[in-house]
Amino acid sequence: MKQFFRMLSGLTAGCAVILSAILTIAGTSMPDSYRISSNSSLSVTAMGMTAQIGKPSDQGELLANASSPGANGQSNKYETQLMLFQTIPIKTVQVDVVEETKVIPCGTPFGIKMFTNGVVVVGTADIDTPEKTVNPAAVAGIKIGDVITQVNGEPVNQNEEIAEAIEESEGKPLSLTFLREKKTMHATLTPVKSSYDNTYKGGLWVRDSTAGIGTVTFYDPEAGSFGGLGHGICDNDTRDLMPMKTGEIVAVTISGVVKGQQGSAGELRGYFTSDEPVGTLAANLETGVYGSMDQSPVAGEAVPVAMKQEVKTGPAKILATIEGDNPQYYDAEIQSVDYSGDTTTKNMVVKITDPKLLEATGGIVQGMSGSPILQNGKLIGAVTHVFLSDPSQGYGIFAENMLEVSEQLGQNTLSKVS
Repeated sequence: MKQFFRMLSGLTAGCAVILSAILTIAGTSMPDSYRISSNSSLSVTAMGMTAQIGKPSDQGELLANASSPGANGQSNKYETQLMLFQTIPIKTVQVDVVEETKVIPCGTPFGIKMFTNGVVVVGTADIDTPEKTVNPAAVAGIKIGDVITQVNGEPVNQNEEIAEAIEESEGKPLSLTFLREKKTMHATLTPVKSSYDNTYKGGLWVRDSTAGIGTVTFYDPEAGSFGGLGHGICDNDTRDLMPMKTGEIVAVTISGVVKGQQGSAGELRGYFTSDEPVGTLAANLETGVYGSMDQSPVAGEAVPVAMKQEVKTGPAKILATIEGDNPQYYDAEIQSVDYSGDTTTKNMVVKITDPKLLEATGGIVQGMSGSPILQNGKLIGAVTHVFLSDPSQGYGIFAENMLEVSEQLGQNTLSKVS
């Protein structure tokens, strides 16, 4: 009998350790905060288990206390427990109760013209002088990726302004103000006379603008705003986010496709239909590009934006344009979902299953970034990256992440106006 109780005690202890480990892993795989729409409950699946806010008997009271957004559209926030098996607490989370937002999924291509705030250093160079070879930029401590914002206290936003300041210096030191990893720094650049053309040079390669093609994810008819790409626009040389000063979007027509294959990303090819802007860019951020349009680029109906906990593995649709300017729905599958919040733009793995799209593009190609992903009648995300090892698969961002940023930008704009 004693041996039985010892075995039972050991088994109980082992189960407790396993349960504790499961709870710890489940807790770390779930984010610390959630948004839910008014009068709805929260149910999260992780590791094949479902966690809920409180017990079923408590949910009504919890949500009754904080289910309606406050005045001026302000949301209500509260803390509560995520419960496993409706009884075992996993972790305390913050719940933000918001009004359900409906947007129009677009899937339309758009051209991006963006001008930087300052000029981006994309390279430095050695300059041959009558005396020696020298790299003035390197001597000054300037590095690739730095963003020069001022020369001798004067703002600069164009390549020509840098070149003119260096040429007119006649070799006198220039005071540079620049940003490095969001920190303001200063340096002294001393131009040298080039043996090649007898002009003064600073050994700087800089960039002040960029242009490209992407996909509009959604249009918010209430705010007149849009979100696209699902990831930020980065400089091709530095791989850093381009610091935007101004920007606009123009209409684009897709004229061809370079099919993706293993080890090589394909791309959509197109041309700007007109130089007349159809919208204005307001921000280039990690989660995408955002701005305003006078009207939706498509005539579709608005659908609810899903919260991240509503996104499930299984069938889905993507809305993409691979020819002309008319988006089409294609079959896809959500293979995995990362609810942890550890990543901003790679929240799910999506696989293209539609034979027609696979035949035309091989799956996901450059230019499709921002293509809306829909599931169960809701916008759940946007395509962001392709897997080079398998172009039929790629990452997607939660639509909730993009919408939250778009709403915040709108609130900031209203604050500035008021």
